[in-house]
Amino acid sequence: MQVNFLSYVQLTSLALPSLTDSKGSLVVVSSLLGRVPTSFSSPYSAAKFALDSFFGSLRRELDVQDVNVAITMCILGLQDRSLAAEGIRGVTRAKTALAVIRGGATRASGVFYPWRFHLLCLIRAWLPRPRAWFIRQELNITTAATA
Repeated sequence: MQVNFLSYVQLTSLALPSLTDSKGSLVVVSSLLGRVPTSFSSPYSAAKFALDSFFGSLRRELDVQDVNVAITMCILGLQDRSLAAEGIRGVTRAKTALAVIRGGATRASGVFYPWRFHLLCLIRAWLPRPRAWFIRQELNITTAATA
């Protein structure tokens, strides 16, 4: 929690006065697990959910105060696995970095990389039962109803 959340809050509180004066930008690098939790990732997911909530609230507070500081939330999906399979699905370190830089430079409110994870985040709330089914399949868990 210290590294994955509190350090972001502390750095932001220190940088915000200068960013306000210069009309600057904050680029926050987060994870798909901050939007779609998976099994056995509770502490990490909690920290990434906290990031999303904190910076979402900060963005609204700055808007209400008419402060021109852009906050770009970058949601990167499964970087460890994708980097292990670099090139197979077209996900590379260079493309990931470029997506983050492009999002910050254009002052986008959000960046999803790879883009298909944006769809996963949208579908997440709409189809909770199939999601539970996929999780059980992933963990090879049987329930009384299916046994």
